[in-house]
Amino acid sequence: MRKKFNVTGTCIPNKHYMVNTSNKMKKIIRLIEDEEYFIINRPRQYGKTTTLYLLEKLLNEDSEYLVISISFEGIGDLIFEEEKRFSKGFLNLIERTLFMGNEEISEFVKNEKNDVETMDDLSHFLTKFILKCNRKVILMIDEVDKSSNNQLFLSFLGMLRNKYLLRNTGKDYTFYSVILAGVHDVKSLKLKIRPEEESKYNSPWNIASDFNVDMSFSEEEIGTMLDDYTENKGVVLDKAYFAERLYFYTSGYPFLVSKLCKIIDEKIMAEEELKWEKDYMELAVKEILKESNTNFDSLIKNIENNNDLKVLVKRIILDGTDITYNQDNLIINMAIMYGIFKNNNGKVNIHNRIYEQRIYNYMSSLIETSTEVGAYNQSAKFIKVNGDLDIEKILVKFQEFLKHEYSEKREEFLEADGRLVFLAFISPVINGTGFAFKEVQGGEEKRFDIVITYNKKMYILELKKWNGEEYHKKGMLQLAEYLEQYSLEEGYLLIFDFRKLKGEAGNVARSTVTFEGKKKEIVEVYC
Repeated sequence: MRKKFNVTGTCIPNKHYMVNTSNKMKKIIRLIEDEEYFIINRPRQYGKTTTLYLLEKLLNEDSEYLVISISFEGIGDLIFEEEKRFSKGFLNLIERTLFMGNEEISEFVKNEKNDVETMDDLSHFLTKFILKCNRKVILMIDEVDKSSNNQLFLSFLGMLRNKYLLRNTGKDYTFYSVILAGVHDVKSLKLKIRPEEESKYNSPWNIASDFNVDMSFSEEEIGTMLDDYTENKGVVLDKAYFAERLYFYTSGYPFLVSKLCKIIDEKIMAEEELKWEKDYMELAVKEILKESNTNFDSLIKNIENNNDLKVLVKRIILDGTDITYNQDNLIINMAIMYGIFKNNNGKVNIHNRIYEQRIYNYMSSLIETSTEVGAYNQSAKFIKVNGDLDIEKILVKFQEFLKHEYSEKREEFLEADGRLVFLAFISPVINGTGFAFKEVQGGEEKRFDIVITYNKKMYILELKKWNGEEYHKKGMLQLAEYLEQYSLEEGYLLIFDFRKLKGEAGNVARSTVTFEGKKKEIVEVYC
């Protein structure tokens, strides 16, 4: 069977190129063997459903286990309105799940479910059901978010919790292990019982063990998917290079890893060549950033729906502000839950570079649509005869744009949005041919670096505010070091300079900086 990279729904090993997640599975199996109840709460398109599918397959290889895998997706809302409807609906899901491979037990559920009308009835039924099965019964429920803000669902969890506690003291029989999967962490459920009440933390699922399995793909794991791909399709590629670059851009976010591979395989690579060139990686990143998909839609929607989060995102990606991770900070935890942030050694970062770039593009687009930038940045003006970019000309024109458009409110405006204005200015210039990637560098002086590739050449720009001569010298040396990393001889520095008296603002200067014995030319433009 011809395989492909999959970015929608469950990944099936004989249909899709997949990462080898055996080490993750071993850790999850260990939790089950220890009779733990736990929650796999991860962002959308993070591999939760595929993990449950693979887990079920593994457990079914052992005859002592009986796996009941159900989902709350697509069951409607009426089921959560009353105990009788929920109890019968839950048992209907179990009956249908068991019908294919355990017809006798499925028939038992069918015959007994008519007597179940309350949560207490359901509890008693489950006791009889476990005894009837005479196996270690594992319950998996996917898409629990469907009902996570519902009192009836909490009553169901409370019933399972009570049976769990009684089982541990030898007073009841219940599921050997229960696994819930969804975006939200049901352990810290925030529920509004009545419309007039404030939302309160009210989850009975405090019996759940911590789920500390890293479900992002490591560089090594990405390499296993590339192995699957090359062995199946006969494609030639530099596995070490592409595994590193895929991780660099995605931080192992499963959807993004597979999507980039899919773009290269189906849109960029010529079918007759069966070879990945190294520049395909940047082309794929450029392509994914142009497209619309539900993952990016959710990213922007979640930021726009919470102004505190929007402000925090802006501080992190534009200003390079160091934000300490704190598990009690609701904004930070919410953003981590949605996959916008990650906890990086105790600091809060945007989860991955693709997301950073998408957010940059979105914020700069808002600036572009609210200014007269189009009168200044026609791309033809900034292309040399040989097709290369004239970066110095772009910076000088941008300087002119600011002088004319923001002379009165220049300092107030640029303190907050100057870098976004520049991104909005340069985007149409390189769009369609070039590619720009932005990165904030931390340290004493926050640096906003832009790496541009255009016509197979690379350019490095640094944007920063003027903070004095001492910091400026350090910054020049840092830029020279950065140029050396990319084996470049020339770099560009755009300085937002708010000095009133000395007249430095508006100047263009050229400097030579020596780093480790190598001279680097730096063009400085002051705005």
